[in-house]
Amino acid sequence: MADILTGAALFILAVTAAGLFRTLRAGAPAERLMAVQLLGTGGAAALLLLGTASGAEGVSDVALLLVLFAAFSCAAFALGGDRSTRPEGEDGA
Repeated sequence: MADILTGAALFILAVTAAGLFRTLRAGAPAERLMAVQLLGTGGAAALLLLGTASGAEGVSDVALLLVLFAAFSCAAFALGGDRSTRPEGEDGA
């Protein structure tokens, strides 16, 4: 069973890498943000599969943190906005 889980994790990593390469080639910031989301979800899935296959404790915590950081980056992007469209003096500095 561990071999099947490891194979599935490697397949997910390969698909995530292919999608990440394609998304990072795009120039739009929103598309780059999607690359961060893809890395967060694909990496968490692979970590969970590998952690289950090896019986390592704590891997699920690392996977949850990876997803959490990806979600925070998405929220920061959405709330940050474009600084070039803000009026003078509202940049928070």
